[in-house]
Amino acid sequence: MKRSTIWFIAILAGLAAAAGSLVYAQFDAGYYSQKNLGAIMQPAAPKDTDGATYAVTAYPLYPPELAPGPGREDVQSYCSTCHSTRYITMQPPLPPETWAAEVNKMVKVMGQPIPDDVQPVIIKYLQTHYALETRKP
Repeated sequence: MKRSTIWFIAILAGLAAAAGSLVYAQFDAGYYSQKNLGAIMQPAAPKDTDGATYAVTAYPLYPPELAPGPGREDVQSYCSTCHSTRYITMQPPLPPETWAAEVNKMVKVMGQPIPDDVQPVIIKYLQTHYALETRKP
């Protein structure tokens, strides 16, 4: 082997060893350790500042109210098994065919077990209350 080839291999081996030691250093520092798995790490409580003019309250955990009407209970019972009703109310007004496609996607792709006779009721409710033409501000 040529001397330049040996030097090249030695340099590559040194770089690989340095990269390996960096990964080990992160592991050893606790970034990838088993001791922190499942732990909820809370930041330190904020300290009051003199002259502060703002306040922060707790995020509301209640689900938003759906519009009253036929099918509301079906939407609440079937749709909220996977997500909050907030996902419905935070959507922009969607065309009726988009709501039908969303319900079909939830059943066929996501596997939500909505009975065949309830699916049209849910679609009709969403189209009636959350479509472009019918969404109330």
